[in-house]
Amino acid sequence: MSVLARVRQQLTELGLDFVTRQVPVDPTERAGLERATGQRSIPTLMLDGGTVLGGHEEILAAFDQHVREPAEAARHREKVEEWPE
Repeated sequence: MSVLARVRQQLTELGLDFVTRQVPVDPTERAGLERATGQRSIPTLMLDGGTVLGGHEEILAAFDQHVREPAEAARHREKVEEWPE
């Protein structure tokens, strides 16, 4: 599973609403992302209130520290693991 997919899965498991934005594949063409967040890396997560987290490790660590996992998260994880590749 890609790091981006892992972050999206974690957002879903935690029951957090999120909006995804498409950005250019080439990091040198990510001026819009950089203007909005100060980052050019993917994934980048902007929280309500303007806090920006860059990179999957920082994002997942923030989830671990600040978001309580709901009981449904384990059930969601089981369903994802059942999906065919």
